[in-house]
Amino acid sequence: MTPEFATALTDTTARLLGFGRERLREYALAESPSGDTAALARCAALIEAGHREAGGAVAHDGEHLVSRFGPEDGPHLLLVGHYDTVWPVGRLATMPYTDDGTTITGPGTYDMKGGLVAVEMALRALSAAGAAPARQVRLVVVADEEVGSPTGGAVVERHLDGAVAVLGLESPHPDGALKNARRGSVRVRLGVRGREAHAALDPGKGVSAIDELIDQIAAVRGVVPDDGTTLFNVGRIEGGRRANVVAGEASAEIGLRFAAAAAERTVLDAVADLRPVRTGAAVEATVLSARPTWPERSPDPLLDHVARIGGLLGQDVTGRPAAGAGDTNLPGSLGLPTLDGFGPRGRGAHAADEAIRVTGLAERAALLAGIMASPP
Repeated sequence: MTPEFATALTDTTARLLGFGRERLREYALAESPSGDTAALARCAALIEAGHREAGGAVAHDGEHLVSRFGPEDGPHLLLVGHYDTVWPVGRLATMPYTDDGTTITGPGTYDMKGGLVAVEMALRALSAAGAAPARQVRLVVVADEEVGSPTGGAVVERHLDGAVAVLGLESPHPDGALKNARRGSVRVRLGVRGREAHAALDPGKGVSAIDELIDQIAAVRGVVPDDGTTLFNVGRIEGGRRANVVAGEASAEIGLRFAAAAAERTVLDAVADLRPVRTGAAVEATVLSARPTWPERSPDPLLDHVARIGGLLGQDVTGRPAAGAGDTNLPGSLGLPTLDGFGPRGRGAHAADEAIRVTGLAERAALLAGIMASPP
């Protein structure tokens, strides 16, 4: 990419900022919580229309969208995003969409409809500059990322073959840095069945599911490394009926975050091998969702390539690992060149103060357009 072309992209994306602000308003007002089929369909229709306006060929894979731009054949640059949010329909009443010219607030603006808008701006900027993607740009936008991508993850996986690199459109670090690694994330449900009995008259006939559950949680915690690479959290516990009845059932939902693939294997193997401590108890471990560890790599040619493009655009591009997980965990774990955090800078993912910086839309659009024009 020449300096002259970089200047053209910067100027063009700046002129497209009005378009981007209006597009983000449309997307954010189309509230789209995970699992709300009707709301998701309304938002998906807007996104599909936007992709077609930008010259894309759009296909549906269930509730998920797969759009192709540029050359029909050859290796592709895979972009990954999602249009579902954590906010229920009606959240706008207490968390309104606002745009004061500097900051845009509202549900889904930062996580991650701003990233979707930046892609559309990038494609329009290339066209306005008389250019086109050098490789096919394949954009997968899933509808269930906020609940672990139970079906969307498989859609992403189907489009990894032939990808030269994978870029995630999630929000960046607070300072704008990209994400070049992510912790693995696993949710496990421990279910225990015991045997009910009167807690005073026949306690010996009972088998406490709650006591068993406590011991099983301790067993899992015991194999978690204490070196800081793994986070362990018991987020939910249920069990028992009354204080005078030995509990017959109990369950817990455990959240695990892994910075190291070896720790992930050790802990999950131990979970799969759990056995009852008490005679008469039954234990079942169910993995509710899992995203594999995406480790940091050094050197990182993709990050270096993107940083060079950023430099031509007058942007200082850096990257570092992130604690959260997402749909880029899978390609990163498989060794594909992967970066995430190409959404605009902002704040408040999953929080009431969710917002983006308006100028971030143009900055990210220019960076994405530069990568499309000069892919790895």
